Amino acid sequence: MLLAMDERIMIESFPPRRITLRVSVVTETFPPEVNGVSTTVERLVRGLQRRDHDMQVIRPRQTSDGWDREGARLGLEQVLTRGLPIPRYPQLRMGLPAQRALQSLWMHRRPDIVHIATEGPLGWSALRTARKLRLPVSTDFRTHFEAYSTHYGVGWLRRSVQAYLRRFHNQADCTLVPTQALADALRAQGFERLIVVPRGVDTDRFTPRHRHPLLRESWGAPGDTPVLLYVGRLAPEKNLELLVRTYRAMIDIDPRWRLVVVGDGPMRDRLAEHCPQAVFTGALTGDALARAYASGDVLAFPSMTETFGNVTLEALASGLPVLAFDYAAAAQVVRSGVNGWLAPVGDEDAFVEHARRLARERDWLPRLRAGAADAVAHLGWDRIVTQTEHIWVRLLAAHAAGPGVIRSSAWWDGQPAIGG
Repeated sequence: MLLAMDERIMIESFPPRRITLRVSVVTETFPPEVNGVSTTVERLVRGLQRRDHDMQVIRPRQTSDGWDREGARLGLEQVLTRGLPIPRYPQLRMGLPAQRALQSLWMHRRPDIVHIATEGPLGWSALRTARKLRLPVSTDFRTHFEAYSTHYGVGWLRRSVQAYLRRFHNQADCTLVPTQALADALRAQGFERLIVVPRGVDTDRFTPRHRHPLLRESWGAPGDTPVLLYVGRLAPEKNLELLVRTYRAMIDIDPRWRLVVVGDGPMRDRLAEHCPQAVFTGALTGDALARAYASGDVLAFPSMTETFGNVTLEALASGLPVLAFDYAAAAQVVRSGVNGWLAPVGDEDAFVEHARRLARERDWLPRLRAGAADAVAHLGWDRIVTQTEHIWVRLLAAHAAGPGVIRSSAWWDGQPAIGG
């Protein structure tokens, strides 16, 4: 059953705008869930609300869901649908098909734009319904599901998943992607009408000022004891075997290093077995997460399946140098020897060697920390929200001009990429 709360928030500090959009955002992950997609969608929605746009979020109801009340307090209309737990991720839910309900909802109150953030059953229903009602529709490409198939023992499905994703996104009027490199790779696979919109970071929340000596002491890292931090899901696609190998290489050189793991997932027990001396905090959000970032010394990010990697921006904004592979967000903002170290994609030996160098020559750390926050100071959310708003206004105008215009490249070619 769909439950809707229809309220608007008017922010008087913003001047009147010539166009106020009613945007329906369809997503199968949103707070209270903790992941990069959830965070990014919520930031976008809140930013557009502050610009006086009328935002509607359609998402699965969560088992423990305080956001239905929080959303109402903030004037956000939410439509909660049925969902099921995702296999191996019982804390996450995927939406079930809801085409009839969406058609009734949008015929009763027609949105200007439908934006689909995820490609699951709920997203597919939204895409089909938007096409049927001739609504302008944009999508996000946020997760390499086809790459995940290898890590979950169904690599033989990779091509089928890739074909589904291509078919899904090519039915939209445009697809937003976070980096030019990803846009180039997807275009080579047959994806169409791609627009680069980099992701942002909350530079007010994530800041070096949140470094917390008492938190470090609770980790067993008082004073100048160095901390290697990992933040993210504890799942096969995150390449956590390399995290273990990296940490072992560092303590072979300097046993004082501590490993702190922020996050949860199906590999937690296995990781704890291989690193019994590590500190496991579980998933953190808000100020607790900000303090954890700022209280570390190096972020290790061994994943090679990211479309972006929000943790890279959050760590740098917190003054935390990043050790990562040279792709996605890290390729854009990390500079080896300036605010972290980059290894060639797939070269795990080089990744570990950079870690050994940090363990041997800790005088690098103050210099790397000094260059971290400056690297992402230009990626505050206001700029990203402005670019997305600009794209949607142009999409609406092109859609009004007729089907010939919307399928041409005239309206979306040359869309400006901010900070990326």
